[in-house]
Amino acid sequence: MNMKPVILAAALALGASSSFAAEKYVLDPSHSQIVFTYNHLGFSTTTSMFSGFDGEIMLDEAEPANSSVSVSFPVMDMITGWDPRSEHFMSADFFGAKEGDMVTFQSTGIEVTGDNTGLITGDLTLNGVTKSVVLDAKLNQMGEHPMANKPWAGFDATTTVSRTDYNLGKFAPFIGDEVKINISVEAMKAE
Repeated sequence: MNMKPVILAAALALGASSSFAAEKYVLDPSHSQIVFTYNHLGFSTTTSMFSGFDGEIMLDEAEPANSSVSVSFPVMDMITGWDPRSEHFMSADFFGAKEGDMVTFQSTGIEVTGDNTGLITGDLTLNGVTKSVVLDAKLNQMGEHPMANKPWAGFDATTTVSRTDYNLGKFAPFIGDEVKINISVEAMKAE
C-alpha cells in the first residue's frame, strides 16, 4: 500500500481542522465600551468613552494564543459628556477630525498568562499614528446567553497610552500625557 496519499490526506485533514479551530464572535455594540481617563491639571480625573462600536474576535477556545481581535470605530463617536469638550477634541488642537477618521486595533499576538487571563499585543492606530500596545485582558465569562440563546463571551481589558505618542499632546504635561484605558466588551458567536 502506498502511504504517501494516506499521509497527505491526514496532513490536509489536520491542517483543515486546525485552520478552523477559531470561531468568529462579533462584538455586541450595546454592551461594549472603551472608557479612558486622564489627569486634568492635578485637580480632577476626566473621563470620556467610546461605545456602540463594531469588532470581531476569532476565538480559539482550545488554544487561546491562536485567537485574534479586530476593532474599529469613528473617532468622532467619542463621548465626553460635555459638547464643548467634544468639539475641542475634534478640533485642530487634537484630532483635527474629519468624517470617516477611524480608531483601529488589530491584535498581533496573545500570551496566555492564566486560566482566564492574557496579554493581547496589537497595533493601535489613533490620529493617523500606529503604535504597538499591550492589553491586560481577562475573560469574564463564556456560555449560552440566557436571552439570545447563543454562545456569548465577555472580556475586560486595560492598558495605558501616551497622548504625545499619537500627536495629541496639547497642554502636556499640565494635562496628563498618560491616558488609562478600560475596555469591557461582550461578543456573540457569529451566525
